[in-house]
Amino acid sequence: QVQLVESGGGLVQAGDSLRLSCAASGLTFSRYTMGWFRQAPGSERELVGAIKWSGASTGFADSVKGRFTISRDNAKNMVYLQMNSLKPEDTAVYHCAASRGQYGTMWSAGDAGSWGQGTQVTVSS
Repeated sequence: QVQLVESGGGLVQAGDSLRLSCAASGLTFSRYTMGWFRQAPGSERELVGAIKWSGASTGFADSVKGRFTISRDNAKNMVYLQMNSLKPEDTAVYHCAASRGQYGTMWSAGDAGSWGQGTQVTVSS
């Protein structure tokens, strides 16, 4: 059974940085594309960014490009989301997700096969 557990959320001020972590178990982690999604109240869940199984390639939503980075440590089964220059509009619950299958894609929520419970990020102005 796949388990994804996020941590690192909190309340910060605009312009601050925050690093989210996601611990994965129950899957051969190094074979799965991992993604970070966020969902604000009243909004749909949106893809923030994703990282391929090898870590060699990442992609990001236009709204976070240049501010957020994703990395992974396949030896520790961990994926990270580094968020810099945070804005109030980044306020949301952030979820990590694993692709549906090994070596899968992560272009939208429909590509995710497993989800974490989420961690709240609140950015005050």
